[in-house]
Amino acid sequence: MYERMLDKQNEPSFNDLIHYCGESGSLWLEFDKYLENEYSAQKQVRFPYGKHYGWSVKYSRKSKHICDVFAENNAFTVFAKISNDNFRAINENLSDYSKKIYEHKYPCGNGGWINFRVLSRDHLIDIIEIIRTKINPQRSIER
Repeated sequence: MYERMLDKQNEPSFNDLIHYCGESGSLWLEFDKYLENEYSAQKQVRFPYGKHYGWSVKYSRKSKHICDVFAENNAFTVFAKISNDNFRAINENLSDYSKKIYEHKYPCGNGGWINFRVLSRDHLIDIIEIIRTKINPQRSIER
């Protein structure tokens, strides 16, 4: 249903990745613009973590990894490491969907890695709030 781009031999462009996401591509473009404007994020198309993850865009600020975004058929998934302390600070503001994703994180140190599939504007707002816990931007977002 949410198949990823798994052909390592054919590197897609950023626009190819957006197009692959279907209607969710516009949400990814909004997320991309947010990361660019608030963090001056650099982006790199890459095929990380092995053959089952597929093509993604790595977003970073200087040497700090912000997240990877994986193109999926009609969706995209944000892969990011979040600490327990940061998540607790925003937990009450997040949807049940987001809380469930964090409950099923891959544990690592004081927190873990989340695979956050974005399917709606509400999901986009939540993942932006989660990313804000990693690196604090200078402006606030509108809900």
